[in-house]
Amino acid sequence: MIHEKSAGAIVFRRENGKIKYLLLHYESGHWDFPRGHIERGETELNTALREIKEETGIKKINFISGFRLTHSWFYRKRFDTKTVLSRKTAILFLAETKTHQVKISPEHIGYQWLSFGKAIKQLTFPNSKKLLEKADKFLKGGG
Repeated sequence: MIHEKSAGAIVFRRENGKIKYLLLHYESGHWDFPRGHIERGETELNTALREIKEETGIKKINFISGFRLTHSWFYRKRFDTKTVLSRKTAILFLAETKTHQVKISPEHIGYQWLSFGKAIKQLTFPNSKKLLEKADKFLKGGG
């Protein structure tokens, strides 16, 4: 079995006292957070920072101490001439920015800064919705 590991972040900014979360629209059609494959010799935080820069153009990021979530799932991946069962683990941090402007990478077709309620509705995957719920609760002092 192949095991892939990626890292990224739930990126947010504050606007008029309200929290807005950054969601990326991927070419495959889903909406999710910036994240990508951990390269050899890279830490999880280094990967998250690199992926945020590459996928959004945002360079000024402040990671929120004490927040790190992991989720894993299985999927089938085409490998050489056969399909194999693969496991993917994603590590997500919580990161604040003051940057409003986003410059998406070629692997994305759009982005939005959304309130919690709108972001929950926009996210494609149930796991991502659960992660956002945990991040929002953490920011509001509940955990």
